[in-house]
Amino acid sequence: MALLELTDVARSVRLPDDSVLEILTGVTLSVDAGEHVSIVGRSGTGKSTLLNILGLLDSPTSGEYVLDGTPIGRLSGRARARRRGDDFGFVFQQFNLLPGRTALENVAAPLLYARGRAFWSRSRLAAEMLERVGLGRRLDTMPDKLSGGEQQRVAIARALVRRPRVILADEPTGALDVETGGEVMSLLDDIASESGAALIAITHDLAVAARAQRHYRLADGVLVPITLGTPGQVTEWVGDRPVSGPAPAVTGVRP
Repeated sequence: MALLELTDVARSVRLPDDSVLEILTGVTLSVDAGEHVSIVGRSGTGKSTLLNILGLLDSPTSGEYVLDGTPIGRLSGRARARRRGDDFGFVFQQFNLLPGRTALENVAAPLLYARGRAFWSRSRLAAEMLERVGLGRRLDTMPDKLSGGEQQRVAIARALVRRPRVILADEPTGALDVETGGEVMSLLDDIASESGAALIAITHDLAVAARAQRHYRLADGVLVPITLGTPGQVTEWVGDRPVSGPAPAVTGVRP
């Protein structure tokens, strides 16, 4: 059984002029535990909407979403919020760290909503996760004293401290240089593999997307499987489609 499965999921909104804007159309996606899947597409194609549905931040207009055998549409708002907190870790392009709080306090913040041992052990668990992402000596450092790569590592540690079953990464390297972005994606891959979590990366950077085991393109609200080259190949856009070829000196070309 797949860990999560979307079947014919659509999302639309009604505009002020009473017309309907179709954002997603008949999206079908199945992801197993431990899989790394990437979804690419230009800005405005519905990638963030799809991520919000996957992460239980939004609901589809039609279609079915099944998470670990449970149809999400049958859950109450409170039950959805509990599943979101327990099962999902979010990594965004903007680090969204709490100003005036140390790295340790930022990572421990999600555990304030945990129950039992996780709540009482939150500082230890946060310290262990920061050590795992290479920031064991920066526990008491404020975000504004950290580099961009270090801030993203803190954000990753915060997303993973509750040991989620699904990691949703929305343009996780968008604010980083190519080298640091590669390091961050390697870190996400390693941690997801160790924990058996599914990793779904939504990006328009095809060098990032090529790291995944399976690749999809989202265009005009439709999700279709594609094949990308390895991370050592250059990738670029031709029209609205990605292509790959032999790698020159530069390894990532954005649209």
